[in-house]
Amino acid sequence: MRDQPALGSLWLGVLACTLFACSGRDRPAGVIEGKARPDSVQRGEAGVQEAASRNLATRAGPRVLGEKRILFGDLHVHTTYSTDAFFMSLPVMAGEGAHPPADACDFARYCSQLDFFALTDHAEGLTPEHWASEKESIRQCNAMAGDPADPDLVAFTGFEWTQVGRTPETHFGHKCVFFRDDAESAVPARPITAQANDGADLFAGLDLARSLRWFDPLGYRDYADFLWMIDRVSRLPRCASGTDTRTLPTDCQENAATPDVLFEKLRQWGYPVMVIPHGTSWGFYTPPGTTMDKQLTHKYHDPALQPLIEVMSGHGNSEQYRWWREYDEGPDGKKICPEPTADYLPCCWQAGEIMRKRCGDLPAAECEARVEEAKRLALDASVSPQLVFPDTRAEDWLDCGQCRDCFKPTFSLRPQESVQYTMAISNFDEKDERGEPLRFHYGFVASSDNHKARPGTGYKQYDRRQMTEAVGVRSTFYDDLGRRRRLKLQTDPRKPMVVGELGGLLSADVERVASYLYPGGLVAVHSAGRSRQAIWEALERREVYGTSGPRILLWFDLLNGPEGPAPMGSTVTLAGAPRFEVRAIGSAVEQPGCPETTIRGLPPERVERLCRGECHHPSDRRHPIVAIEIVRIRPQATPGEDVNRLIEDPWLRFECGADPSGCTVQFEDLEFPRLRRHTLYYARAIEEETPAINGANLRTQFDSSGRAVATKPCYGDYRTPFSDDCLSPVQERAWSSPIFVDPGDGKPLTDRSGP
Repeated sequence: MRDQPALGSLWLGVLACTLFACSGRDRPAGVIEGKARPDSVQRGEAGVQEAASRNLATRAGPRVLGEKRILFGDLHVHTTYSTDAFFMSLPVMAGEGAHPPADACDFARYCSQLDFFALTDHAEGLTPEHWASEKESIRQCNAMAGDPADPDLVAFTGFEWTQVGRTPETHFGHKCVFFRDDAESAVPARPITAQANDGADLFAGLDLARSLRWFDPLGYRDYADFLWMIDRVSRLPRCASGTDTRTLPTDCQENAATPDVLFEKLRQWGYPVMVIPHGTSWGFYTPPGTTMDKQLTHKYHDPALQPLIEVMSGHGNSEQYRWWREYDEGPDGKKICPEPTADYLPCCWQAGEIMRKRCGDLPAAECEARVEEAKRLALDASVSPQLVFPDTRAEDWLDCGQCRDCFKPTFSLRPQESVQYTMAISNFDEKDERGEPLRFHYGFVASSDNHKARPGTGYKQYDRRQMTEAVGVRSTFYDDLGRRRRLKLQTDPRKPMVVGELGGLLSADVERVASYLYPGGLVAVHSAGRSRQAIWEALERREVYGTSGPRILLWFDLLNGPEGPAPMGSTVTLAGAPRFEVRAIGSAVEQPGCPETTIRGLPPERVERLCRGECHHPSDRRHPIVAIEIVRIRPQATPGEDVNRLIEDPWLRFECGADPSGCTVQFEDLEFPRLRRHTLYYARAIEEETPAINGANLRTQFDSSGRAVATKPCYGDYRTPFSDDCLSPVQERAWSSPIFVDPGDGKPLTDRSGP
């Protein structure tokens, strides 16, 4: 597919500039077109859920806890007020145009039919005008939701603190921040950015739109408006540091380079707020060797502000830990490239193999020297090892750096940033309020991280280019432009290149990452009602779970707590063996198209543009739960204890019959009284296999000895047809929040039984 601009494109650009005006302009927040769904819709959903739960209870015995309603939401959503999202919407990326905040409300209400969502645009790209517009759009969305005590949809205001460090020591990652209330007096005057002193500029290079507008004159207006936005952000004055946030002017950019500064600023505002770390193991921007250990301190972690962590998003599953490392460390502290195994191919090693194939007639000693140099330079290249050889394609790197046996893995998984590793470590230099070593006590959620104002895209596996973040240039012409820029840096293809400070996401591995992008997950809450307060309280007490997208129903309870049964998220103290129950009901099989309420609730053209003709449209049939797995993690009890022995995944596995009405299992840990160590347990409910976008990632081929020999990437650009959803079978799942059990005399540390 070649999209060579016609001769005289520069003249067309001049003409476009004349017709449409050269300068860009702001984009409005849009108009919310869908009113509240009829009460009958919510009652019908509640009735279906109650009947399914009652049917399972009838077969397995009565429910052990007071009834609560399971509600589904998405707490990680971007609009094109996020700079990267706007860039992805441009014509060069075959984007479909802007998706402002109003789109998120209509999509959540009528396409995905969620119960709640949060807007979390990147703070780094939010102008004061856009922050004000987002807050007002959220208020409008809530005003249209009906009775505040029983709304059809709850919308939260928030932003993303998008920190990227260049080294493992300075990298803290991304966090979603959102506020309980939406009144102007209950949300900050400014979002808080994460421009680290030595951090990478996340959006560096995006202003290449300055040149692209001349090559693509018919899209001139889009490029001009994008440039207006990044220019407006770049001209914002930096707020004074060390000043109480409440005294700062509204039109400056407020920055927190590290989490402790972010937490302090949030405390100064004093509003009910929640912070959720996300994409922790995503290696697209996380330097190799980064670990969660440095954040396990009172300085960098506040459990009151940060009670939850995201295990799954459209950028993959951050749950799973693996034993391998991106590099080994020698006695002198230098990085050493590890040899490949059946489970893992290090990218540094593959850089050496690429060099070896290029040696040609070089003397053997010179070839081996260059192989070792390629390995070293790939290690030094951090998240961009592919730039050691700028002329390579994704296929040349095979599946290096990737988890081969993970469910919907994150790209270039960083094992020591995974949720399982996070829950297994202890800080013996600092104590918690009980005098115990400091540990994380996160509840687990999932969300989408969608960048097209589409909360909750995981209801169906369709339209890969619009329902995931898979993007790329639309033709060979624009691909060649980018490649020529890279190749200017290469002097000799038979010599590996030093990767300099190129900066930004455009220097990362944008070709292969598209094979690791998914429609995204959902957060589920066990809520006492549909109100904003009820949802917030469920999040606070960690009575929450995440799914990979489907609306799986999940209960995980400790049956013999000191004060009776306790739900997921609880912390209890026991002397005897803890006894648990898991109940799971698979998601409804989706019907094609959209339900009548959507067709009546939105104009046809809006249904087509936002929903892409498909909505959450459940049938009366359900996917069976085929297995329930229990993960047991015993956090470090002594300094230096090997986490490989502490994460038992799975510790137990129960096979379920193909019964669409659900699955119930009970189990106990008879070792607990003898081991007498802090232990956490969580459940995974696994559905039958169904086709999923990027279910096979790079579609790696192996030879008879198990060595990777070829890949077939699912590109985000023109090389994979936009109509190809790259479907492969997976087993969708749900992850409960843990139940934390501490050894003792049986008195509960905290009452987590809920209302």
